[in-house]
Amino acid sequence: MSNDPPSEGTTMKIGIIGAGNIGGNLTRRLTALGHDVSVANSRGPQTLTALVEETGATAADAKDAARDAEVVVVTVPLKRVPDLPSGLFEGAADGFVVIDTGNYYPRERDGRIPEIEDGGLTESRWTESHVGHPVVKAFNGTYAQDLLERPRPAGDPERMALPVAGDDERAKRVVRALIDELGFDTVDAGGIDDSWRQQPGTPVYGLRAGAEAVGKALAEASPERPAAFRG
Repeated sequence: MSNDPPSEGTTMKIGIIGAGNIGGNLTRRLTALGHDVSVANSRGPQTLTALVEETGATAADAKDAARDAEVVVVTVPLKRVPDLPSGLFEGAADGFVVIDTGNYYPRERDGRIPEIEDGGLTESRWTESHVGHPVVKAFNGTYAQDLLERPRPAGDPERMALPVAGDDERAKRVVRALIDELGFDTVDAGGIDDSWRQQPGTPVYGLRAGAEAVGKALAEASPERPAAFRG
């Protein structure tokens, strides 16, 4: 891949690891836009028949979803990230980009993760350390249904903006261009060490607003993890 994001209308090979609410709706939208999507979940390709028939995506094992992919979306519960197969990205395209949609819910789902709570790692930095590849954090505070119901054309006053954090500027451009194609604006939320600004419990998390309000919410975030999101 070049250093520039794909031009509008370019078909990309996209792997989606996780077929829950976000993964399923990204599969629906990205296939509708003409992208070549492979989708995997923890239960095996045979459980994805309905989604495949609906969208035309290809069902795959997790270790095969990223094959030849230019973009890989990791959208699994945080506690499942260490269980992802080794060699997850073997065979991915040169210069591939990884999107992390994950959130840490210690009380409801994930249990206590000391590296996040005691070591001060952002959730995406922790995920990055397990998957072995830089990530771009996006969609983590987006309602899954909004991916289907709230896309708007560029310039529409009702167009929502999503925060995007990452250390690799080229990767971030690729992700922001893809989100624009999906019908949303983006706001640069800094690097992965800054991505606490969009973690659960922050002002931007779940915010349905335009770029100006999203930028303001990111600026108002506190680095102290809210009690409800500590284990």
